[in-house]
Amino acid sequence: MTQPTDDEAHGGTLGGRLNWLRAAVLGANDGIVSTAGLVVGVAGATDDRSALLTAGLAGLLAGSMSMAAGEYVSVSTQRDSERAALAAERRQLRERPEAELRELAQMLERRGLSQDVALEAAVQLTERDALRAHARVELGIDPDDLTNPWHAAWASFLAFTAGALLPLLAIVLPAAEWRLAVTVASVLAALALTGFSSARLGAAAPPRAVLRNVAGGALAMGVTYAAGSLLDAAGA
Repeated sequence: MTQPTDDEAHGGTLGGRLNWLRAAVLGANDGIVSTAGLVVGVAGATDDRSALLTAGLAGLLAGSMSMAAGEYVSVSTQRDSERAALAAERRQLRERPEAELRELAQMLERRGLSQDVALEAAVQLTERDALRAHARVELGIDPDDLTNPWHAAWASFLAFTAGALLPLLAIVLPAAEWRLAVTVASVLAALALTGFSSARLGAAAPPRAVLRNVAGGALAMGVTYAAGSLLDAAGA
């Protein structure tokens, strides 16, 4: 078989890195939108800096911890599934090696190799590392690079926190008369950037993603600000 080039050999690693980067962008986007909606809603009811800071910090901590916990549980489940699939494949290789060899050859043949070449490749891959060969070809799993729930949890925590800090600082640092304008402008600019970044990482059209992101953030802030204003007018 032809040996893969450097680009091909690292294709899986590159794809994994892009997925992590895309998840980080989306996590930051969630932090921006949720915290912006919270602090703008509170700003509709009061201009007290302490109240805005308390609400923003509470939203940041609650959101980042929730994202981290959810990601940890989700990725732990995925890792358990990967381990179970590898254990089952290891058992099958031990109990029926010849059938597994034929199965591997058939899968390689379905990928475009001739029958003879597929069989020879299957034999060589099995002699080198049967479990890794079946894991990659049959299961799409790299036994040496299983998903790590702690990495996912920390990445989500940090991404959400980084995004949430922007609206939090924008609402508490400026003078009272500029807080809302600075927050809205900075949030919409950040959402445009995250929309553009996520589109480029996903090989999609940036204008539509940017417009969708900005419109969603603007709607969220508009709704929460209106709710806060109504509560303030009602004396709540």
